[in-house]
Amino acid sequence: MDTILIVEDDQDIADLITLNLQELSLTVEHCLTGELALEKLKRNSYSMVLLDVMLPGISGLDVCRQLREQKPEQVILMLTSRDSELDRVLGLELGADDYMTKPFSVRELQARVRSQLRRLHLAAQLNEKRSQQQQPEQHLTIGELQIDNISHRTLLAGKELDLTSTEFDLLLFLASNPEQVFSREQLLNNVWGYHHSGYEHTVNSHINRLRNKVEKNVNKPEIVQTVWGVGYKFSKQGVAA
Repeated sequence: MDTILIVEDDQDIADLITLNLQELSLTVEHCLTGELALEKLKRNSYSMVLLDVMLPGISGLDVCRQLREQKPEQVILMLTSRDSELDRVLGLELGADDYMTKPFSVRELQARVRSQLRRLHLAAQLNEKRSQQQQPEQHLTIGELQIDNISHRTLLAGKELDLTSTEFDLLLFLASNPEQVFSREQLLNNVWGYHHSGYEHTVNSHINRLRNKVEKNVNKPEIVQTVWGVGYKFSKQGVAA
């Protein structure tokens, strides 16, 4: 059973989230501070962390940064105030997989959580199936880029890239469809598994983070390219050997 950790200093909001996640048959734990959250995350494993930005003591942004360094595969959904665009941007740049603004629809929250968990379950099922069948690890190789979609390892020109799970999924999707242009809405649907108007910035931030790890010059991207007015594409020429 999936266990979700809620890090939220407002008890009423935490109770509301807990109630609605329990409707999805999820196990929920809650803590009021970032310090307690980091202690819990050291001792336990969680399918997903719902992390408020504004916390007493260590901020949610600092928790996100530390957690991403310690557990790069951890799924993180940040909760921010509606008028705090800077926090949303910083959260995504620090490694959050997604964000929601307060006040939010509980149905949308449930949809977001289901979407992230579905991605985790599909990846786990694929790994288990391949292991049982004792099939060799499968790779996607394009020029100097090698993506192992079983072990989630990525090499570029022989150097391993330190990608989060969402960054990996985004790169894998784009590289699996080279030269095809995708809008932000299409990427939200295919990588994150949902489409909600107003959250396209999630894609922008992940594209920027991905470019920081794969491009030689982020100001002149050659691998993950922008097609102005349309979206983004993966260029095979950018990884040509």
